[in-house]
Amino acid sequence: MKARTVYTAILTAAIAAGTQAQAQFPVMQPPQHQPWDDASLSPDVRADMVVKELTLDEKIQLLHGPGWQAMFAPPGSGAAIKFANFIPGFPRLGIPDLQMTDSVEGVSGVGPTGRYATALPSAEAMAAGWDPSLSYETGTMIGREVRALGFNMSLGSGIDLTREPRDGRTFEYKGEDPLLAGTLAGQELKAEKAVHLITDLKHYAVNDQDAGRFTVNSVIGERAMRESDLLVFQIALKDSGAGAVMCSYNKVNGTYACENKYLLTDVLKGDFGFKGFVVSDWGATQSTVKAAMAGLDIEMPGSESFGEPLKKAVESGEVPLSRLNDMVHRILRTEFDAGIVDHPPQPHSPNVMRGFEVAQKVEERGAVLLKNAHSQLPLSAASIQSIAVIGGHADVGVLSGGGSSQVSPAGGNAVPPPPELAKNPLAIFLVSVYHRSAPLKGIRAKAPRATVQFDPGTDPVKAAALAKSSQVAIVFAVQHESEGMDVPNLSLPDHQDALIEAVAAANPHTIVVLETGGPVLMPWINQVSAVVEAWYPGIRGSEAIANLLFGDVNPSGRLPLTFPENEADLPHPPVNPPKADAAHPAPNLPGFPPMVAKVMQIGPSFDANYDEGLKVGYKWYDAEKKPVLFPFGFGLSYTSFAFSGLSVTPGDTTSVTFTVKNTGKRGGVETAEIYASLPEAAGEPPNRLVGWTQVDLAPGASKQVSVPVARDRLTIFDVPSNSWKLVPGEYVLRVGGSSRDLPLQQTVHF
Repeated sequence: MKARTVYTAILTAAIAAGTQAQAQFPVMQPPQHQPWDDASLSPDVRADMVVKELTLDEKIQLLHGPGWQAMFAPPGSGAAIKFANFIPGFPRLGIPDLQMTDSVEGVSGVGPTGRYATALPSAEAMAAGWDPSLSYETGTMIGREVRALGFNMSLGSGIDLTREPRDGRTFEYKGEDPLLAGTLAGQELKAEKAVHLITDLKHYAVNDQDAGRFTVNSVIGERAMRESDLLVFQIALKDSGAGAVMCSYNKVNGTYACENKYLLTDVLKGDFGFKGFVVSDWGATQSTVKAAMAGLDIEMPGSESFGEPLKKAVESGEVPLSRLNDMVHRILRTEFDAGIVDHPPQPHSPNVMRGFEVAQKVEERGAVLLKNAHSQLPLSAASIQSIAVIGGHADVGVLSGGGSSQVSPAGGNAVPPPPELAKNPLAIFLVSVYHRSAPLKGIRAKAPRATVQFDPGTDPVKAAALAKSSQVAIVFAVQHESEGMDVPNLSLPDHQDALIEAVAAANPHTIVVLETGGPVLMPWINQVSAVVEAWYPGIRGSEAIANLLFGDVNPSGRLPLTFPENEADLPHPPVNPPKADAAHPAPNLPGFPPMVAKVMQIGPSFDANYDEGLKVGYKWYDAEKKPVLFPFGFGLSYTSFAFSGLSVTPGDTTSVTFTVKNTGKRGGVETAEIYASLPEAAGEPPNRLVGWTQVDLAPGASKQVSVPVARDRLTIFDVPSNSWKLVPGEYVLRVGGSSRDLPLQQTVHF
């Protein structure tokens, strides 16, 4: 989920009081002269030393967070102080408490405690940067703020692939390709670990939709899963050394993810060699013995399955003591490996200015220029006399995604919701939160001599009248996404398509800036002059968007997922989870108290058949020969680039060499993408991304680059042998600016 914020929204003021108290983290100084204090010893040796000192009750204590009774404790009771993302350590042994926080787009949920955290652009915006070094820089900033706020475990990054673009959590993830998402997440978490945090990858696995997520059964073939939804975790783990993996709510091929031996033990701990621990999503544990023996190590929030029931299972022999010790060892080993024992957080005020800098950089690098007819952009401040800014609450702020990743808006929500909605138990899902970074202000700052007027866009006739009297019209269109629900379709909500059409009919110089969590349909695409996908822009959205519109920054973002022409081209119709009734009651979900289950409207189990298999995202559209609105990897610039001179040298690591030239009049960054077509016998989709590089070029400049393509990027998963194999035959390597713009190609044999 992670669902801590959900429960916070559901519960009473006791929870708010508990959250506030939770932020007052004491800095625990471990006792001196313990044998495991020797940092020259390996994390495994140090962990084993501590395991030998623990009682059975202490071992059980480490495997679950405080239970639901702590969450419902009355104000002022000690039980409510540290409740939903906390596991107590062992002061007598110098082992710290585990203090966890969501941090997909910045540290979430600390606003009610009076603390500040930087609201970054959405994870999709980060992915659109296609820049591993920027991901590392972002991870460093997130990690430092996590520690500054007193936490020692980060519950990010989310890397479920976009099989279903209507998924309400698309904005939290990193697109539809395992190499892109896994590489970027790996660098982000590598940076977080470097500042001494336990890091986490989620939601494992095939958690590709949020509608009915507690009861959906993801049905998918083993090969398809290994080459897509599981491969992204494998890549991210290899690069990051992440200490934790969070298992998801859904079933996978009939078995809940958090008690799925194939996922947790056979693949994750076996094939991937994962040495860390598996933590359940909040409330996702459905059993005691089955979950423990399948590979789950920590139950959150806890006490329903891994408290007293686990102790009894160990005492009876149903769960061997060796397995219990392995669970404890994995947690302690991870604590030593991440450095949280030797380098505990020292809470202090976050570096706000550094956060601003990174947030703005991510947005400027991640925004994607989708259309720019007749060089409408960049705008010239010297020649523009009047600008109409319309819609999207652009006069006060920028939109963000909802749910447990929601970073508290500094100064409060710029667009306060109606009181009745704010009181809704599911407000964390339903309320659209706007950060106080008004694009109108940024545009006015760039064009101080122009008349810049705002219209809310609620009346298309009035908006069109303002657009007609202005030299340029900029429409801000928004689509709110949130954890806990999927969007009903890919159309802009609240009649915004009609608004854009009315404005475009009144002014041919209409620019659309999209603040969305994922792809949207654009029935008006041929009527407007320019389109910028800004995603959810974060706390410095105003400055970044203005810099892009006026050319202070040359757009370089590339789509990390496909924008389809229409929903009929998607692999599946929208999911409508069944509702519970007398004939089809909701299943027993022991991870949730009845009150929570009722509020979340949990219904009976149902299947999501991912029969597209290997064909995820662009691979689907290519294989099915479907046209798209904008392809994977696409993005325009204020300059132009050309590719030439392809040379491919095959080997254990294949070298792909080519030249990129800036053929325009402005400096800019091109993302050169490399795709491979495998032999027909491999049974693969037409193209797969196997590498990329970014080239920053001055006008007229050119550069020869070489990109290494590791052998494993060309292999397929062979189910009978449970191994990766290179299929003999012809491989076609293609190079260009998107998955459907690949002017260079060369055939090699393996």
